[in-house]
Amino acid sequence: MSEQPRRRPAAPGGKQPKPYRRPKKDPVRILAFEALRAVDERDAYANLVLPPLLRKARENGDFDARDAALATELVYGTLRRQGTYDAVISACIDRPLREVDPPVLDVLSLGAHQLLGTRIPSHAAVSASVELARVVLGDGRAKFVNAVLRKIAAHDLDAWLERVAPPYEVDAEEHLAVRHSHPRWVVSALWDALGGGRAGIEDLLEADNERPEVTLVARPGRSTTQELVAAVGEDAALPGRWSPYAVRMAEGGEPGALEAVREGRAGVQDEGSQLVAAALAAVPVEGRDERWLDGCAGPGGKAALLGALAAEHGAFLLASEKQPHRARLVERALHGNPGPYQVITADGTRPAWLPGSFDRVLMDVPCSGLGALRRRPEARWRRRPQDIEGFAPLQRALLREALSAVRVGGVVGYATCSPHLAETRVVVDDVLKGRGAAAEPVAAELIDARPYLPGVPALGDGPDIQLWPHLHGTDAMYLALLRRVG
Repeated sequence: MSEQPRRRPAAPGGKQPKPYRRPKKDPVRILAFEALRAVDERDAYANLVLPPLLRKARENGDFDARDAALATELVYGTLRRQGTYDAVISACIDRPLREVDPPVLDVLSLGAHQLLGTRIPSHAAVSASVELARVVLGDGRAKFVNAVLRKIAAHDLDAWLERVAPPYEVDAEEHLAVRHSHPRWVVSALWDALGGGRAGIEDLLEADNERPEVTLVARPGRSTTQELVAAVGEDAALPGRWSPYAVRMAEGGEPGALEAVREGRAGVQDEGSQLVAAALAAVPVEGRDERWLDGCAGPGGKAALLGALAAEHGAFLLASEKQPHRARLVERALHGNPGPYQVITADGTRPAWLPGSFDRVLMDVPCSGLGALRRRPEARWRRRPQDIEGFAPLQRALLREALSAVRVGGVVGYATCSPHLAETRVVVDDVLKGRGAAAEPVAAELIDARPYLPGVPALGDGPDIQLWPHLHGTDAMYLALLRRVG
Protein backbone atom coordinates (compact mmCIF):
# COMPACT_ATOMS: atom_id res chain seq x y z
CA MET A 1 0.00 0.00 0.00
CA SER A 2 1.46 3.36 -1.03
CA GLU A 3 2.16 5.91 1.67
CA GLN A 4 -0.49 8.61 1.85
CA PRO A 5 0.64 12.26 2.12
CA ARG A 6 0.42 13.70 5.61
CA ARG A 7 -2.40 16.16 6.10
CA ARG A 8 -2.92 18.74 8.77
CA PRO A 9 -6.18 18.60 10.77
CA ALA A 10 -9.16 20.14 8.99
CA ALA A 11 -9.41 23.88 9.45
CA PRO A 12 -12.49 25.45 11.13
CA GLY A 13 -15.41 25.35 8.73
CA GLY A 14 -14.40 21.96 7.36
CA LYS A 15 -11.98 23.22 4.68
CA GLN A 16 -9.19 20.69 4.06
CA PRO A 17 -5.65 22.23 4.13
CA LYS A 18 -3.13 21.53 1.40
CA PRO A 19 -1.02 18.37 1.77
CA TYR A 20 2.26 18.91 3.54
CA ARG A 21 5.10 19.32 1.06
CA ARG A 22 8.62 18.45 2.09
CA PRO A 23 11.11 21.26 1.43
CA LYS A 24 13.38 20.96 -1.57
CA LYS A 25 17.03 20.55 -0.66
CA ASP A 26 19.22 22.78 -2.80
CA PRO A 27 22.84 21.61 -2.29
CA VAL A 28 24.30 24.91 -3.52
CA ARG A 29 22.45 27.08 -1.03
CA ILE A 30 22.81 24.59 1.80
CA LEU A 31 26.58 24.60 1.27
CA ALA A 32 26.65 28.42 1.20
CA PHE A 33 24.67 28.50 4.45
CA GLU A 34 27.06 26.01 6.10
CA ALA A 35 30.04 28.13 5.09
CA LEU A 36 28.46 31.28 6.54
CA ARG A 37 27.63 29.49 9.77
CA ALA A 38 31.27 28.36 10.10
CA VAL A 39 32.44 31.93 9.58
CA ASP A 40 29.99 33.19 12.20
CA GLU A 41 30.19 30.43 14.80
CA ARG A 42 33.88 29.52 14.67
CA ASP A 43 35.43 32.76 13.42
CA ALA A 44 36.58 30.72 10.44
CA TYR A 45 37.75 32.32 7.22
CA ALA A 46 35.72 31.65 4.09
CA ASN A 47 38.83 31.09 1.97
CA LEU A 48 39.75 28.20 4.29
CA VAL A 49 36.26 26.79 4.89
CA LEU A 50 34.85 26.89 1.38
CA PRO A 51 37.39 24.81 -0.63
CA PRO A 52 36.98 21.58 1.38
CA LEU A 53 33.18 21.97 1.30
CA LEU A 54 33.27 22.37 -2.48
CA ARG A 55 35.66 19.47 -2.88
CA LYS A 56 33.41 17.18 -0.83
CA ALA A 57 30.35 18.24 -2.82
CA ARG A 58 32.10 17.47 -6.10
CA GLU A 59 33.27 14.08 -4.82
CA ASN A 60 29.69 13.26 -3.81
CA GLY A 61 28.46 14.15 -7.29
CA ASP A 62 26.30 17.01 -5.99
CA PHE A 63 28.14 19.81 -7.81
CA ASP A 64 29.40 20.76 -11.23
CA ALA A 65 31.56 23.80 -12.08
CA ARG A 66 28.56 26.13 -12.38
CA ASP A 67 27.26 25.04 -8.97
CA ALA A 68 30.67 25.68 -7.40
CA ALA A 69 30.83 29.14 -8.99
CA LEU A 70 27.35 30.03 -7.68
CA ALA A 71 28.12 28.79 -4.17
CA THR A 72 31.36 30.79 -4.13
CA GLU A 73 29.56 33.94 -5.28
CA LEU A 74 26.83 33.51 -2.68
CA VAL A 75 29.33 33.13 0.17
CA TYR A 76 31.77 35.88 -0.76
CA GLY A 77 29.12 38.26 -2.07
CA THR A 78 27.09 37.94 1.13
CA LEU A 79 30.15 38.53 3.32
CA ARG A 80 31.37 41.51 1.31
CA ARG A 81 27.98 43.24 1.35
CA GLN A 82 27.01 42.24 4.87
CA GLY A 83 26.88 45.80 6.19
CA THR A 84 24.62 46.99 3.39
CA TYR A 85 22.34 43.98 3.68
CA ASP A 86 22.14 44.41 7.47
CA ALA A 87 20.89 47.96 6.94
CA VAL A 88 18.28 46.80 4.42
CA ILE A 89 17.09 43.90 6.59
CA SER A 90 16.85 46.24 9.60
CA ALA A 91 14.49 48.44 7.60
CA CYS A 92 12.23 45.45 6.94
CA ILE A 93 11.80 44.07 10.46
CA ASP A 94 10.22 45.39 13.64
CA ARG A 95 12.98 44.42 16.05
CA PRO A 96 16.67 45.26 16.49
CA LEU A 97 18.90 43.24 14.20
CA ARG A 98 20.81 41.84 17.18
CA GLU A 99 17.62 40.09 18.32
CA VAL A 100 17.41 38.03 15.13
CA ASP A 101 18.93 34.56 15.56
CA PRO A 102 22.23 34.36 13.64
CA PRO A 103 21.16 31.37 11.49
CA VAL A 104 18.03 33.25 10.46
CA LEU A 105 20.09 36.32 9.66
CA ASP A 106 22.43 34.22 7.50
CA VAL A 107 19.50 32.94 5.45
CA LEU A 108 18.12 36.48 5.12
CA SER A 109 21.51 37.80 4.05
CA LEU A 110 21.90 35.07 1.44
CA GLY A 111 18.46 35.94 0.15
CA ALA A 112 19.21 39.67 0.14
CA HIS A 113 22.36 39.07 -1.89
CA GLN A 114 20.47 37.04 -4.46
CA LEU A 115 17.85 39.78 -4.71
CA LEU A 116 20.13 42.82 -4.70
CA GLY A 117 23.55 41.59 -5.81
CA THR A 118 22.94 38.97 -8.53
CA ARG A 119 20.89 38.51 -11.69
CA ILE A 120 18.78 35.75 -10.16
CA PRO A 121 15.10 36.63 -10.78
CA SER A 122 13.35 37.94 -7.68
CA HIS A 123 10.75 35.19 -7.53
CA ALA A 124 13.44 32.51 -7.80
CA ALA A 125 15.62 34.19 -5.16
CA VAL A 126 12.72 34.40 -2.69
CA SER A 127 11.50 30.88 -3.40
CA ALA A 128 14.96 29.31 -3.09
CA SER A 129 15.68 31.19 0.14
CA VAL A 130 12.39 30.14 1.71
CA GLU A 131 13.06 26.51 0.77
CA LEU A 132 16.52 26.83 2.37
CA ALA A 133 14.89 28.27 5.49
CA ARG A 134 12.46 25.35 5.66
CA VAL A 135 15.38 22.89 5.49
CA VAL A 136 17.75 24.55 7.98
CA LEU A 137 15.38 26.56 10.21
CA GLY A 138 11.99 24.91 10.07
CA ASP A 139 8.63 25.94 8.62
CA GLY A 140 7.82 28.45 11.34
CA ARG A 141 10.85 30.67 10.82
CA ALA A 142 10.64 30.16 7.06
CA LYS A 143 7.46 32.23 7.13
CA PHE A 144 9.39 35.10 8.73
CA VAL A 145 12.11 34.78 6.06
CA ASN A 146 9.45 34.83 3.33
CA ALA A 147 7.83 38.00 4.70
CA VAL A 148 11.14 39.88 5.02
CA LEU A 149 12.47 38.89 1.61
CA ARG A 150 9.24 39.94 -0.09
CA LYS A 151 9.71 43.39 1.41
CA ILE A 152 13.31 43.48 0.20
CA ALA A 153 12.23 42.38 -3.28
CA ALA A 154 10.03 45.46 -3.61
CA HIS A 155 13.06 47.66 -4.42
CA ASP A 156 16.39 47.28 -6.20
CA LEU A 157 19.75 48.01 -4.56
CA ASP A 158 19.96 51.65 -5.66
CA ALA A 159 16.50 52.36 -4.28
CA TRP A 160 17.36 50.68 -0.98
CA LEU A 161 20.59 52.68 -0.68
CA GLU A 162 18.63 55.87 -1.10
CA ARG A 163 16.46 54.74 1.81
CA VAL A 164 19.04 53.38 4.27
CA ALA A 165 22.21 55.43 3.66
CA PRO A 166 22.30 59.01 4.96
CA PRO A 167 23.09 61.68 2.35
CA TYR A 168 26.80 62.23 1.73
CA GLU A 169 26.43 65.91 2.61
CA VAL A 170 24.93 65.05 6.01
CA ASP A 171 27.31 62.28 7.11
CA ALA A 172 29.95 61.37 4.53
CA GLU A 173 31.56 58.51 6.46
CA GLU A 174 28.28 56.78 7.31
CA HIS A 175 27.05 57.26 3.75
CA LEU A 176 30.15 55.51 2.40
CA ALA A 177 30.04 52.84 5.13
CA VAL A 178 26.49 51.78 4.25
CA ARG A 179 26.80 52.19 0.48
CA HIS A 180 30.09 50.30 0.23
CA SER A 181 29.62 47.90 3.15
CA HIS A 182 32.60 48.77 5.38
CA PRO A 183 32.54 49.58 9.10
CA ARG A 184 32.61 53.31 9.60
CA TRP A 185 35.93 53.28 11.44
CA VAL A 186 37.54 51.41 8.54
CA VAL A 187 36.22 54.00 6.09
CA SER A 188 37.74 56.72 8.26
CA ALA A 189 41.12 54.97 8.51
CA LEU A 190 41.34 54.28 4.78
CA TRP A 191 40.35 57.84 3.98
CA ASP A 192 43.14 59.15 6.22
CA ALA A 193 45.65 56.83 4.56
CA LEU A 194 44.62 58.04 1.11
CA GLY A 195 44.94 61.67 2.10
CA GLY A 196 41.40 62.80 1.30
CA GLY A 197 39.28 63.14 -1.81
CA ARG A 198 35.91 61.51 -2.44
CA ALA A 199 36.86 59.85 -5.72
CA GLY A 200 39.84 58.02 -4.21
CA ILE A 201 37.98 56.62 -1.22
CA GLU A 202 35.00 55.46 -3.24
CA ASP A 203 37.27 53.78 -5.80
CA LEU A 204 39.11 51.98 -3.00
CA LEU A 205 35.94 50.82 -1.24
CA GLU A 206 34.53 49.56 -4.53
CA ALA A 207 37.77 47.69 -5.24
CA ASP A 208 37.57 46.05 -1.80
CA ASN A 209 34.22 44.58 -2.85
CA GLU A 210 35.45 43.13 -6.14
CA ARG A 211 36.46 39.51 -6.50
CA PRO A 212 40.28 39.42 -6.76
CA GLU A 213 42.07 37.61 -9.54
CA VAL A 214 43.96 34.42 -8.82
CA THR A 215 47.64 35.34 -9.21
CA LEU A 216 50.43 32.80 -9.44
CA VAL A 217 54.11 33.24 -8.71
CA ALA A 218 56.81 31.38 -10.63
CA ARG A 219 59.61 30.85 -8.12
CA PRO A 220 62.95 31.58 -9.82
CA GLY A 221 65.12 28.57 -10.47
CA ARG A 222 62.14 26.27 -9.99
CA SER A 223 59.53 27.44 -12.47
CA THR A 224 58.98 30.10 -15.13
CA THR A 225 56.08 32.30 -16.15
CA GLN A 226 56.18 30.59 -19.55
CA GLU A 227 55.57 27.23 -17.88
CA LEU A 228 52.63 28.63 -15.91
CA VAL A 229 51.09 30.29 -18.97
CA ALA A 230 51.33 26.98 -20.85
CA ALA A 231 49.77 25.10 -17.93
CA VAL A 232 46.93 27.58 -17.45
CA GLY A 233 46.39 27.98 -21.21
CA GLU A 234 47.32 30.98 -23.27
CA ASP A 235 43.69 32.03 -23.64
CA ALA A 236 43.13 31.86 -19.87
CA ALA A 237 46.40 33.39 -18.62
CA LEU A 238 47.49 37.02 -18.36
CA PRO A 239 50.94 38.34 -17.50
CA GLY A 240 51.44 40.02 -14.15
CA ARG A 241 50.90 43.75 -14.14
CA TRP A 242 54.10 44.57 -12.28
CA SER A 243 55.92 41.49 -11.01
CA PRO A 244 58.17 39.62 -13.45
CA TYR A 245 57.27 36.40 -11.62
CA ALA A 246 53.46 36.77 -11.84
CA VAL A 247 50.84 35.09 -14.01
CA ARG A 248 47.16 35.92 -13.58
CA MET A 249 44.45 33.33 -14.11
CA ALA A 250 41.97 35.41 -16.10
CA GLU A 251 39.13 32.90 -15.79
CA GLY A 252 39.77 31.81 -12.22
CA GLY A 253 40.05 28.07 -11.88
CA GLU A 254 41.86 25.83 -9.44
CA PRO A 255 45.57 26.62 -9.13
CA GLY A 256 46.05 23.47 -7.05
CA ALA A 257 45.41 21.45 -10.19
CA LEU A 258 48.60 22.82 -11.80
CA GLU A 259 51.61 20.53 -11.56
CA ALA A 260 54.04 23.36 -10.69
CA VAL A 261 51.80 24.47 -7.80
CA ARG A 262 51.33 20.92 -6.50
CA GLU A 263 55.09 20.44 -6.50
CA GLY A 264 55.77 23.77 -4.78
CA ARG A 265 57.76 25.19 -7.70
CA ALA A 266 55.07 27.86 -8.05
CA GLY A 267 52.43 29.19 -5.72
CA VAL A 268 49.44 31.44 -5.32
CA GLN A 269 50.62 34.90 -4.29
CA ASP A 270 49.29 38.42 -4.71
CA GLU A 271 51.52 40.68 -6.79
CA GLY A 272 51.88 43.07 -3.87
CA SER A 273 53.59 40.37 -1.83
CA GLN A 274 55.81 39.46 -4.77
CA LEU A 275 56.88 43.08 -5.18
CA VAL A 276 57.85 43.36 -1.51
CA ALA A 277 60.24 40.41 -1.73
CA ALA A 278 61.61 41.49 -5.11
CA ALA A 279 62.25 45.06 -3.91
CA LEU A 280 64.19 43.91 -0.84
CA ALA A 281 66.30 41.61 -3.02
CA ALA A 282 67.04 44.41 -5.52
CA VAL A 283 68.44 47.02 -3.11
CA PRO A 284 72.25 47.25 -3.43
CA VAL A 285 74.29 46.44 -0.33
CA GLU A 286 77.95 47.17 0.11
CA GLY A 287 80.25 44.28 0.91
CA ARG A 288 79.03 40.78 1.64
CA ASP A 289 75.58 39.56 0.63
CA GLU A 290 75.49 36.06 2.04
CA ARG A 291 72.91 35.80 4.83
CA TRP A 292 69.25 36.75 4.53
CA LEU A 293 66.50 36.56 7.18
CA ASP A 294 62.73 36.34 6.95
CA GLY A 295 61.80 37.19 10.53
CA CYS A 296 58.02 36.52 10.33
CA ALA A 297 57.99 33.85 7.66
CA GLY A 298 54.62 32.13 8.11
CA PRO A 299 52.81 30.85 6.17
CA GLY A 300 55.71 30.90 3.71
CA GLY A 301 54.71 32.64 0.49
CA LYS A 302 57.19 35.50 0.72
CA ALA A 303 59.83 33.18 2.21
CA ALA A 304 59.60 30.86 -0.81
CA LEU A 305 60.12 33.72 -3.26
CA LEU A 306 62.78 35.32 -1.08
CA GLY A 307 64.59 31.99 -0.79
CA ALA A 308 64.64 31.60 -4.57
CA LEU A 309 65.98 35.16 -4.98
CA ALA A 310 68.58 34.54 -2.27
CA ALA A 311 69.74 31.49 -4.22
CA GLU A 312 70.27 33.69 -7.28
CA HIS A 313 72.55 35.88 -5.13
CA GLY A 314 74.34 32.86 -3.71
CA ALA A 315 72.94 33.67 -0.27
CA PHE A 316 71.57 31.55 2.60
CA LEU A 317 68.03 32.21 3.91
CA LEU A 318 66.99 31.74 7.51
CA ALA A 319 63.20 31.65 7.82
CA SER A 320 61.90 32.19 11.35
CA GLU A 321 58.31 31.74 12.47
CA LYS A 322 56.94 31.83 16.02
CA GLN A 323 53.98 29.45 15.60
CA PRO A 324 54.99 25.79 15.10
CA HIS A 325 52.12 24.97 12.72
CA ARG A 326 52.96 27.98 10.56
CA ALA A 327 56.65 27.04 10.65
CA ARG A 328 55.66 23.69 9.13
CA LEU A 329 53.90 25.56 6.32
CA VAL A 330 57.07 27.57 5.74
CA GLU A 331 59.09 24.34 5.56
CA ARG A 332 56.67 22.98 3.00
CA ALA A 333 56.83 26.17 0.91
CA LEU A 334 60.64 26.19 0.90
CA HIS A 335 61.07 22.48 0.23
CA GLY A 336 63.11 22.12 -2.95
CA ASN A 337 64.49 25.66 -2.81
CA PRO A 338 67.52 25.85 -5.15
CA GLY A 339 69.74 27.48 -2.52
CA PRO A 340 70.59 26.79 1.13
CA TYR A 341 68.00 27.61 3.76
CA GLN A 342 66.88 26.75 7.26
CA VAL A 343 63.49 27.06 8.96
CA ILE A 344 63.36 27.63 12.71
CA THR A 345 60.56 28.15 15.23
CA ALA A 346 61.48 31.32 17.07
CA ASP A 347 59.99 34.57 18.35
CA GLY A 348 61.23 37.51 16.31
CA THR A 349 61.14 39.74 19.37
CA ARG A 350 63.44 37.30 21.25
CA PRO A 351 65.85 36.45 18.46
CA ALA A 352 67.77 33.22 18.14
CA TRP A 353 70.57 34.97 16.28
CA LEU A 354 73.33 37.44 17.12
CA PRO A 355 73.00 41.15 16.34
CA GLY A 356 74.40 42.17 12.97
CA SER A 357 74.22 38.62 11.58
CA PHE A 358 72.37 39.34 8.34
CA ASP A 359 72.79 41.36 5.18
CA ARG A 360 69.09 41.57 4.31
CA VAL A 361 66.07 41.17 6.60
CA LEU A 362 62.41 41.01 5.72
CA MET A 363 59.99 41.70 8.58
CA ASP A 364 56.42 41.25 7.33
CA VAL A 365 54.69 41.93 10.63
CA PRO A 366 51.33 40.71 11.95
CA CYS A 367 48.66 43.34 11.36
CA SER A 368 44.95 44.04 11.05
CA GLY A 369 44.82 42.72 7.47
CA LEU A 370 42.85 45.76 6.26
CA GLY A 371 44.83 45.61 3.03
CA ALA A 372 43.42 42.22 2.05
CA LEU A 373 39.69 42.80 2.48
CA ARG A 374 39.08 41.59 -1.07
CA ARG A 375 40.34 38.15 -0.08
CA ARG A 376 39.05 38.02 3.48
CA PRO A 377 35.89 40.14 3.45
CA GLU A 378 34.79 38.85 6.86
CA ALA A 379 37.86 40.47 8.47
CA ARG A 380 36.30 43.91 8.17
CA TRP A 381 33.46 42.88 10.49
CA ARG A 382 35.73 41.21 13.05
CA ARG A 383 38.33 43.90 13.51
CA ARG A 384 37.85 46.73 15.99
CA PRO A 385 39.75 50.02 16.35
CA GLN A 386 41.37 48.73 19.53
CA ASP A 387 42.91 45.86 17.53
CA ILE A 388 45.19 48.38 15.86
CA GLU A 389 46.47 49.50 19.25
CA GLY A 390 47.01 45.86 20.20
CA PHE A 391 49.31 45.22 17.25
CA ALA A 392 51.39 48.36 17.81
CA PRO A 393 53.85 47.13 20.49
CA LEU A 394 54.56 43.92 18.56
CA GLN A 395 55.11 45.73 15.27
CA ARG A 396 57.58 48.16 16.84
CA ALA A 397 59.42 45.39 18.66
CA LEU A 398 59.77 43.32 15.50
CA LEU A 399 61.09 46.25 13.48
CA ARG A 400 63.61 47.12 16.20
CA GLU A 401 64.86 43.53 16.27
CA ALA A 402 65.08 43.45 12.48
CA LEU A 403 67.29 46.55 12.55
CA SER A 404 69.38 44.94 15.27
CA ALA A 405 69.71 41.72 13.26
CA VAL A 406 71.08 43.43 10.15
CA ARG A 407 74.72 44.51 9.86
CA VAL A 408 75.79 48.09 9.25
CA GLY A 409 75.22 48.73 5.56
CA GLY A 410 72.59 46.00 5.35
CA VAL A 411 68.92 46.50 4.46
CA VAL A 412 65.64 45.83 6.25
CA GLY A 413 62.25 45.64 4.57
CA TYR A 414 59.35 46.47 6.91
CA ALA A 415 56.12 45.23 5.30
CA THR A 416 52.54 44.87 6.32
CA CYS A 417 49.27 44.09 4.57
CA SER A 418 47.53 47.15 5.93
CA PRO A 419 47.31 50.76 4.78
CA HIS A 420 46.37 52.00 8.27
CA LEU A 421 48.83 54.76 9.13
CA ALA A 422 49.16 53.49 12.70
CA GLU A 423 50.54 50.20 11.33
CA THR A 424 52.75 51.65 8.62
CA ARG A 425 54.45 55.04 8.61
CA VAL A 426 53.82 55.74 12.30
CA VAL A 427 55.56 52.50 13.30
CA VAL A 428 58.62 53.28 11.19
CA ASP A 429 58.83 56.86 12.47
CA ASP A 430 58.48 55.79 16.09
CA VAL A 431 61.25 53.19 15.81
CA LEU A 432 63.64 55.52 14.01
CA LYS A 433 63.05 58.29 16.53
CA GLY A 434 62.95 56.07 19.61
CA ARG A 435 59.39 56.91 20.60
CA GLY A 436 57.42 54.58 22.86
CA ALA A 437 58.33 51.80 25.29
CA ALA A 438 61.43 53.62 26.50
CA ALA A 439 63.15 52.72 23.22
CA GLU A 440 66.33 54.34 22.00
CA PRO A 441 66.54 55.84 18.49
CA VAL A 442 67.82 53.33 15.92
CA ALA A 443 70.77 54.18 13.68
CA ALA A 444 69.08 53.62 10.34
CA GLU A 445 67.92 55.67 7.39
CA LEU A 446 65.03 55.28 5.01
CA ILE A 447 65.81 54.30 1.42
CA ASP A 448 63.57 55.47 -1.41
CA ALA A 449 61.76 52.24 -2.25
CA ARG A 450 60.16 53.47 -5.48
CA PRO A 451 63.07 52.70 -7.84
CA TYR A 452 62.94 49.05 -6.73
CA LEU A 453 59.38 48.65 -8.00
CA PRO A 454 60.12 49.48 -11.63
CA GLY A 455 57.17 50.34 -13.82
CA VAL A 456 54.71 50.58 -10.92
CA PRO A 457 52.86 53.94 -11.09
CA ALA A 458 51.22 56.09 -8.41
CA LEU A 459 53.68 55.29 -5.61
CA GLY A 460 53.42 58.71 -4.01
CA ASP A 461 56.23 60.92 -2.76
CA GLY A 462 58.28 58.16 -1.10
CA PRO A 463 60.51 57.11 0.44
CA ASP A 464 58.12 54.36 1.58
CA ILE A 465 55.42 52.99 -0.70
CA GLN A 466 51.80 52.01 -0.35
CA LEU A 467 50.12 49.77 -2.91
CA TRP A 468 46.35 49.97 -3.44
CA PRO A 469 43.69 47.63 -4.90
CA HIS A 470 42.07 50.43 -6.92
CA LEU A 471 45.36 51.80 -8.29
CA HIS A 472 47.55 48.72 -8.68
CA GLY A 473 45.18 45.75 -8.62
CA THR A 474 47.08 44.34 -5.61
CA ASP A 475 46.41 44.00 -1.93
CA ALA A 476 47.13 47.20 -0.01
CA MET A 477 50.72 46.25 0.88
CA TYR A 478 53.02 48.73 2.60
CA LEU A 479 56.82 48.65 2.32
CA ALA A 480 59.55 50.71 3.91
CA LEU A 481 63.20 49.98 3.14
CA LEU A 482 65.76 50.97 5.78
CA ARG A 483 69.54 50.80 5.73
CA ARG A 484 71.43 50.29 8.98
CA VAL A 485 74.09 52.94 9.51
CA GLY A 486 76.98 53.13 11.97
